[in-house]
Formats: sequence, C-alpha cells, structure tokens
Amino acid sequence: MNFALRPPSAGSSGPGAGRGVTMENLEKQLICPVCLEMFSKPVVILPCQHNLCRKCANDIFQSANPLWHSRGSSSMASSGARFRCPSCRQEVVLDRHGVYGLQRNLLVENIIDIYRQQESSRLVNMKPEPQQQQLLCEEHEEEKINIYCLSCETPTCSMCKVFGKHKDCDVAPLSSVYMRQKTDLSDSIAILVASNDHVQAVISQMEEISRTVEEYGRRQREQLADSFDSLVAILDERKRELVGLITKQQDDKLKRVRSLISQHSDQLETAVTLVESAIQSMEEPHMSLFIQSAEVILEKMAVTARAANMERPELGYESMSHFVIDTDDLIDMLKNIDFCSGMRDDGEEDPEEDEESELDFNSRY
Repeated sequence: MNFALRPPSAGSSGPGAGRGVTMENLEKQLICPVCLEMFSKPVVILPCQHNLCRKCANDIFQSANPLWHSRGSSSMASSGARFRCPSCRQEVVLDRHGVYGLQRNLLVENIIDIYRQQESSRLVNMKPEPQQQQLLCEEHEEEKINIYCLSCETPTCSMCKVFGKHKDCDVAPLSSVYMRQKTDLSDSIAILVASNDHVQAVISQMEEISRTVEEYGRRQREQLADSFDSLVAILDERKRELVGLITKQQDDKLKRVRSLISQHSDQLETAVTLVESAIQSMEEPHMSLFIQSAEVILEKMAVTARAANMERPELGYESMSHFVIDTDDLIDMLKNIDFCSGMRDDGEEDPEEDEESELDFNSRY
C-alpha cells in the first residue's frame, strides 16, 4: 500500500487522542502506593519486588520504628528494624543502614525519565501546527487513510475497500485498531516493567550470593592458612627440641674427648721430658752420680708408664645414629590432609549437604 503525505484540511484530527489513554495506562504502573504520585527518585525495591519512593519508604519505616533515630544508629541493629510493604503487607527486615540499605530500582527510574520526556513531547505536539502533514492514499489522492485491512495487515482508504484491491478483505476503523494496539502496547510495557523488576531483584539476589561466596571463600582460606600455620609452628617447636637433644649429646661427647686429649697430651709431654733427662744422665761419667740420677729417673718412668693406660672412648663412641626419626607415616598423613566432608562450621554434620551439592566444591589436594 502506497501513502502520500498531504497537508490536512482545517479542523482535521488524527488518532493522537489515543496516545493520552496509552500514556495514562503506563502512568498507572508508575504510581507510588503511598503518596499516590509518580515515583520520585530514588526509587527503592523491596524484597517482595514492590517499589516505593525512598522518602515514602523512610516515612513508613520511621513510623514503624520510632526508636530508630538516624541512618547510622545501631540501637536496633542486633534485632533488625521492620515494617510492612503497603502493597502486599509482607514484612520487610532492614539492616543497620535502614531504608538506605535497600537496592535502587534504576530501571523504573529510567522508565520514569523516558515517560516524562514522551509526555512533554506529546504536550508540545498537541499545539496546532498548520503545516502538519497527514497520510493520504496514493491511488485515491483525496482519500485519507482511515481504515485498516485486517487480511493484508496494512492501512488503506475507504475507496480501496469499496472499489479497490481490498474490497474482499476484512477491515476495521483505523482509529479502533490504533487504540487497541496502543492499549496492547501499554499493557505489554506494564508487564515487561513488572518482569524487569523481578529480573532485577533476582540479579540483586545473585550479586548478594556472589558477595557471600567471596566472603565465605576468604574466611575459609584464612582458617585453612591458620591451621597450616599451627602445624608448621608445632613442627618448628619439635624440631628445635630434637635438634637441641642432638646438640647436647654432641657437646657432652666433645667435652669428654677433648678432656682425654688434654690428659694424654700432658702425659706425652711428661714422657718426652723424662726421655731427655734419661739421655742426659747417660752421659754422666761418675758412676755414683749416674746411679743417683738414674734411680730417680727410673722411678718417674715407672709412674709415667702406669699413667699411659689412661681412659679412652669405647668403640663406636663417636656414632650418633640413634638420633633417627621415622617420618614415612607422617609424610603420608600430611599428603592426605583433606577437608572434612559433611561438616558445618561448628563441627557438626550438615543434614542439608545433599540438597546443596551444587555449592559443594569437593576440593582435593
């Protein structure tokens, strides 16, 4: 179907009147249930997926929790402040941030901006414009496009229905089809907005789950590191104790051996001195003097010979092979350290572990 744009005659009116009905239907979806006005920014989304102006939510919150004095108050943080959603009466539990802890619904805020821009444009376009153009039929130049062919799904004119190619088709007034489609589009927008609210709430929940997973992961890594640090500290302490035993016995043995070395060195020095004295006495020419000195030297030699049988370390004294530990079992045990399955943080078995298997990572090292 071909159309031509022609200036309309004076007093003509188009289907723009239906636009106000469509925008009115959309506006109904953007009304706050508390102040009965269009949502004012910021818009907050409750856990039940309903929306409120933050100011309205704060008014309800303050009236339900008169002891909550300020945003930073912690007087009720342990039990959590509560109020009921004005749309569904579901109880809403807030954290220490109060209303300021609720998620903003940026999607609704963007739709409000778009709605206000479109409404402003509509009001501007409602002003008379003498040069405004109108669709006319190409085949019947003076005929307006005022009907809609349901069979061909295209706009046309009355003459085309009576004499033209659409005479055997089902038609309807263009304005009624226009209004119906505007209404359908408005309803679809409202449904999509509600669906998007739900999707955004799900996204917010999954983002919260992601933050919780990260927090749990960080906490468990810290606990694991603390456990291994404790094991390392025990090993270091035991290592110092065992090394100390080896060092003590080594020092005791060295002390004894060095004491014996000193005694034997003194004995050797004494024997060398006696030998030198004996050699000198052998050169004595006078027999009486030789006999006197020889008797003294012989007596000293006898004492020195008896001292030569001094104490000495027993066979294998230097060995320290008894300081051996068997770590094979400990090595196997350390290699098989693993997480305790089916245990909660408090050490008790978790009966819901099977239901949460999709969150069970079953880490193995």
